[in-house]
Amino acid sequence: MQKKINPAKGKTWSGRFSVPTTELVKTYTASVFFDKKLALFDIQGSLAHAQMLSEVGVLSQKDLKDIKSGMAKIKKEIETNEFNWSLDSEDVHLNIERKLTDLIGDAGKRLHTGRSRNDQVATDIRLYLRHELDNIQLYLLELLSSCATFAAEHFDTVMPGFTHLQVAQPITLGHHLHAYCEMFERDLERFEDCRKRINRLPLGSAALAGTSYPLNRQRVMELLGFEDISRNSLDAVSDRDFAIEFCSCASILMIHLSRLSEELILWMSPRFNFIEIGDAFCTGSSIMPQKKNPDVPELARGKSGRVIGHLMGLLTLMKAQPLAYNKDNQEDKEPLFDTVETVSQTLQVFRDMLADIKVNKANMEQAAKEGFATATDLADYLVKKGIPFRDAHEIVAKAVLNAEKRGVDLDGLSLDELKVYSTLINKDVYEVLTLKGSLHSRDLPGATAPKQVKKALNQTLSRIKKRLGQFQARASST
Repeated sequence: MQKKINPAKGKTWSGRFSVPTTELVKTYTASVFFDKKLALFDIQGSLAHAQMLSEVGVLSQKDLKDIKSGMAKIKKEIETNEFNWSLDSEDVHLNIERKLTDLIGDAGKRLHTGRSRNDQVATDIRLYLRHELDNIQLYLLELLSSCATFAAEHFDTVMPGFTHLQVAQPITLGHHLHAYCEMFERDLERFEDCRKRINRLPLGSAALAGTSYPLNRQRVMELLGFEDISRNSLDAVSDRDFAIEFCSCASILMIHLSRLSEELILWMSPRFNFIEIGDAFCTGSSIMPQKKNPDVPELARGKSGRVIGHLMGLLTLMKAQPLAYNKDNQEDKEPLFDTVETVSQTLQVFRDMLADIKVNKANMEQAAKEGFATATDLADYLVKKGIPFRDAHEIVAKAVLNAEKRGVDLDGLSLDELKVYSTLINKDVYEVLTLKGSLHSRDLPGATAPKQVKKALNQTLSRIKKRLGQFQARASST
């Protein structure tokens, strides 16, 4: 009797099937051409798993030696772009497993003992994201350093502070940029906190219920540098909230970068003419020879929507999935990979761009003079003379209306003209009506007085230096 041939033979799961998948289904369900980004992390996880299996007596020492030797060859092929990725093997995990088996025989087949692709991929993603997050935090620290250094150079450079994009009160450029330093520091804190939840080991959860093999999960945790193991196998293989949390942190960071981008674009406009971004970060026009376009901040502003979109996609991906693993989760990788790449590139280019911006101090100061930026200072002056604030507000509003008709700022009104609005106004009023007088009067922590700005930025730079030291220590320990 002729032996029946299994048309699905060659798949790791082929024993159950009598009809092969079509080429269209094969292409539709395969992930190898994007999840191969996980290859080196897959090898890292597999080697730790094999080491543990050997230590608990599930793998022989010879099998472990062969697995290490085979993985070393595969790793070299991947790093030199010589590895032949096969669509027939579906994903990065099966491609590597099949190649390993071709190289070392049955030992390669034993490697998967006690694990599933479900806990394998969950581990690989966490290893990948932890690695990339460490890089992102370093790039963010470098951007923060660039921003703080730029701000410190202009701790006393006068500019208008805006609300509703209207001139509000005089501030310094250093104070304005320090606001972004504060945002970026909070971004760092969010990423650092997110890392704790990424750094938990799912391996050992198997498909969904754990395994009957005597695995030592704590040993694998130590080998891979995780801080803890997952406490529920169903949760470990099926949830992707750590990836969602990362994309949430990334989206908030990109919003901060987008806000800064918008301001840089406005400030470079001839209508503001506050700054000039270096030529290396701008492009020209194909038809208008005079143009110099701020392409980098414009593109960063646009890419913020891309990252936010990935966050929304992942949230939607997970919102209706029953426990445990579902094929839907294959769709988590491309948005995650793209978010990592987009954020990494944006941080690096902004780091360099901020170091190549020239400031037009005269234009900034002139803009502050033209918007009645010291009106609040005049109101405060009157309050200190005993006038209730609401009455002072009304008095100053009338003075502003007069000055506007005259085409002068408040300090352009004579003392006699100011006294028309209140007899309590004396010549000392001009000390608060000047831009510098206004700045120096706001002398408390967190405010715009130059000495407070300088102090705050020195503290920021000191924290950056300390954090960089911590990152270098962590990198050397791993």
